[in-house]
Amino acid sequence: MDSTTRPTLESVAQRAGVSRQTVSNVLNAPHLVRPETTDRVRSAIDALGYRPSAAARQLRTGRSRVVGLRLEPVQDGINGAVLDRFLHALTESAQARGYRVMLFTAPDDEREIAQYGELLDTADLDAFVLTSTHRDDARAAWLAERDVPFVTFGRPWSAPGAATDDHPWVDVDGSAGTRAAVEHLRRLGHERIAYLGWPDGSDVGEDRAAGWAAAMVDAGHDAGLLRRLHARVPDGVAAGAQAIERVLADAAPTAVVCASDSLALGALTVGRSRDTPLAVVGFDDTPVAAAVGLTSVAQPLTEAAHRALDLLLDQLDGTGGTRSKQVLLAPHLVERASSRTP
Repeated sequence: MDSTTRPTLESVAQRAGVSRQTVSNVLNAPHLVRPETTDRVRSAIDALGYRPSAAARQLRTGRSRVVGLRLEPVQDGINGAVLDRFLHALTESAQARGYRVMLFTAPDDEREIAQYGELLDTADLDAFVLTSTHRDDARAAWLAERDVPFVTFGRPWSAPGAATDDHPWVDVDGSAGTRAAVEHLRRLGHERIAYLGWPDGSDVGEDRAAGWAAAMVDAGHDAGLLRRLHARVPDGVAAGAQAIERVLADAAPTAVVCASDSLALGALTVGRSRDTPLAVVGFDDTPVAAAVGLTSVAQPLTEAAHRALDLLLDQLDGTGGTRSKQVLLAPHLVERASSRTP
């Protein structure tokens, strides 16, 4: 082919040794094509540098192949890296499957819902990905009532069996993560293990606190001690430092598990200033944790993004079959120097 000639559906079909319809099916309905044929067609597409016409595809399928996601306001440069990594993985996965992610901003849920209506009217988006879910989430209810495909990164947090619970979601088991952190510290010889968490009202925060509490009860500690070891503070480095100072004075823990790396960094700063260093475990395994040697619970964000896109495309393409619509992923502990023996 002449290097100045743009590759076409026909040239891809010729190179792959298939029909034009097969190439079209690979691009628009891959579930209809055998895997080995799909691989051969995609190899031809890559070799020729073929790019399907977005306008023609939208006319043919009635879909834009664009997914919307709200970019949340920056609140913490440390923990903000978590959603950044999820977004990057989601965008990569979508692009590999012929979709694009359109970002938009909104200061709160009400404005986000208003953006849904505007984007559906003006940009003809196919679906949405929601993050930062919470109990009685009006965003999910609005989309469900209008039969707009969507998936959430985060559980609905409603009571089991509630109507708002029946939609596709992917989440990470925070309770399992903090339980693993306690068990890790106990293997090192710690027993009085404190917990720095967030104020009441955070569903994610309560989930993470529950894992710590359950592991401590299993270790034989009573409710009275747990209350003294548990601090509820707003997220942030300074808040973490102040909270661990209070808990150290009251309950003398030798280790602490934190709901975030921000709180953990504050605790780590205090611990390193003492004669007997405090063992510290954070949550989210942010780049800061790696830089300062902080043990942290890591979320499988790349897998979460891939599974979320799978659930979204199941709705759009009708390829889900019997696959579960709710996916709870297990985190893992990344051990570093901050988790030390008493």
